Amino acid sequence: MSTSQALVTALKAELRRAGITYAQLARELGLAESSVKRIFARGDMTLARIDEVLAVLRLDFAELARQVAQATPPRRELTEAQEEAVVRDPRLLLTALCVLSQWSVEQIVATYTLSRPQATACLLALHRLGLIELRHGPGTQLRYRLKIDKTFRWRPDGPVMRFFRERAMADYFAGSFGGPGEALMLVHGQLAPAQAQLFEERLQRLAQDFAQQHLADQKLPAHERRPVTLVLAQRSWLFAGLRELLREGGGVASSRP
Repeated sequence: MSTSQALVTALKAELRRAGITYAQLARELGLAESSVKRIFARGDMTLARIDEVLAVLRLDFAELARQVAQATPPRRELTEAQEEAVVRDPRLLLTALCVLSQWSVEQIVATYTLSRPQATACLLALHRLGLIELRHGPGTQLRYRLKIDKTFRWRPDGPVMRFFRERAMADYFAGSFGGPGEALMLVHGQLAPAQAQLFEERLQRLAQDFAQQHLADQKLPAHERRPVTLVLAQRSWLFAGLRELLREGGGVASSRP
């Protein structure tokens, strides 16, 4: 549902709540009832017309927008086309990763070679894609609210994950993982599907814990923080070199590539 359609839907709900019929609204707006019905049926209303309806309801736009935001379920993932738009521009991908870590505009501009206008343009693009909702803070400050569920993830075989597999994974795993706070573990076994699902849920909770700690540590001075990337994975898999040693017909479900 587009933003304009969501606003019209919220207006309908407010009209019902106030007990105002289309006929009554038409008289207030100086329109024919059939015209009002047609406007609401199309779900496409200008901002000027929305303001007129809000005046009849004695509501302000901010309250209506707040209701729309609360009624819109948070996203668990973007569409294929939306992810493609994100990876098409490295600056937009960088900004998307920063907002998922809830960086401020000031942090993004201070850390990377993006000018404030460039960062603002990227935030506007992410607003249009539905990843964030832009808000104006005090003065000229720009703020945003994430519009994603806590279980949000990039599509498993979507453009963003393909980008990282092709361009970032080799660089990530090229490290020794021997530094303080670093670890690389490979554990193989055979699990019942129900138990595998439980472990996947535990990995989700660990990722959420990591994200919460990141937010808590944003209060620390910059020199007391360092970038850390956590990669969590679990799949039904057996290393290719070992798959070649399986007896014909003797493999197990978890050994399939």
